Amino acid sequence: MAKIGFVGFGEVNTPVDVIVRKCKAAEEALKAEGLDLVSVYPVADDYEETQVKSAVEALSKDSFDALVVCVAGWIPTHAVLKVTEHYRHLPMVLWGLCGWYEGDRLVTTADQAGTTGLRGTFEGLGYKFKYVYDIIGKKTRSDVVAKYCRAAITAKQLLVDKVGMAGYRDMNLYGTLYDGMSLKKTTGVEIETFEMLEIQQRYDNLSEDAKRDIVNNRILKWNFLKPANDDAMMKAAGYYLAVKAIADERNYKSISLKDVDGMKKLCGFPPAPIFMLLSEDGYTTVPENDSLGAVTQLMIKGLTGQLGGYLEFYEFFENSVLAGVPDFIASDMIDGDTYTVLPAAFGMLSQGILNVSKVKTGVLTMSRLVYKDGKYIMHVVLGNGKNPPKWEECGWDQPAPQLSALEIEMPSVENFADNVACQHYIISYGDNREIIANLCSILGIEVKYL
Repeated sequence: MAKIGFVGFGEVNTPVDVIVRKCKAAEEALKAEGLDLVSVYPVADDYEETQVKSAVEALSKDSFDALVVCVAGWIPTHAVLKVTEHYRHLPMVLWGLCGWYEGDRLVTTADQAGTTGLRGTFEGLGYKFKYVYDIIGKKTRSDVVAKYCRAAITAKQLLVDKVGMAGYRDMNLYGTLYDGMSLKKTTGVEIETFEMLEIQQRYDNLSEDAKRDIVNNRILKWNFLKPANDDAMMKAAGYYLAVKAIADERNYKSISLKDVDGMKKLCGFPPAPIFMLLSEDGYTTVPENDSLGAVTQLMIKGLTGQLGGYLEFYEFFENSVLAGVPDFIASDMIDGDTYTVLPAAFGMLSQGILNVSKVKTGVLTMSRLVYKDGKYIMHVVLGNGKNPPKWEECGWDQPAPQLSALEIEMPSVENFADNVACQHYIISYGDNREIIANLCSILGIEVKYL
């Protein structure tokens, strides 16, 4: 269970009931944001350092993912550091509370005298931290504090997250490659590859009953625009069960498969329904061995709870782009209760079960982790997703399917085009720029807004 340390400070000469009242209100505001706290307050600069020592001892009995340094009044720097130096390895929030009005008179406990004395010191000591200050008469900024704490929780989770990848470098693409050592060092994420032969071997050992159960209780509940071939549905169920068994055994949180040169070429089966079933189970999924796309998805899921489905780009317009998929979308991106699917074939490929679900519209954030010149950069674009015009990708069986897509308005298509790093970008709904930036600041990743 993720926990956050919370320490409330105030100077020894400030009335203790005022410091306690302010710290209590801040604590309750963070709990209302959904955080589980390990709280210690008040901590003052008493000469014997009794409260400092008690705080260190109390905090040492638990573990947590980040530390909130709550400054409820003026506090000498040394009293704070004697606590925080035990946790310099953790992300921190330096949170200054504020005064209040009594009639037409402002009353302050000099909270920002404390924080301004600490901010430069924290920076000089190399702490990873965010500075947040409240303003008299405004809503407390507990939401800003909580967002940074959730980023810290995500950063810790990434240390044990694993991507399971069948095969490597589909279609010999360059934009989907990764450097394992630097990726692990920077993000903590491990990418493990497994062979497609293992999928096939597990598939061959499955019972017909196991596959039929998935067809009857999962696949046939989708909205089919026309009937699918039973053999195609049974293959989808079988390959899904094979991949899921591997993922469960090895604790993979994300799955990518060799698509065009793997499942389609070697197994004769387009893998869209495999991804769709895995997505319904809560796995993040991306095709074509997209390594950094998969890592971006894990980041987005940790920060937002969303699966962070991918879209790729088909056309650029003056103020928007056409972004869609030729196969599947994440289960939480569909505008409706279930997938809408269509049996269809593309070019020389065998018939597959294509996801043609309508995509949810609205404000969204496109993001992608990029590796360039030896360092990691997070591309972030705030956009607005609209229903796309009627369109088709040349090569599908006629009448061609209306592929799942959005027309995404963005601040500058030209700037995006000048910096775009891959055909896949990860979609999350809402304006998630702040929480993505929080995580990147903790991991030491530059953020580039396009």
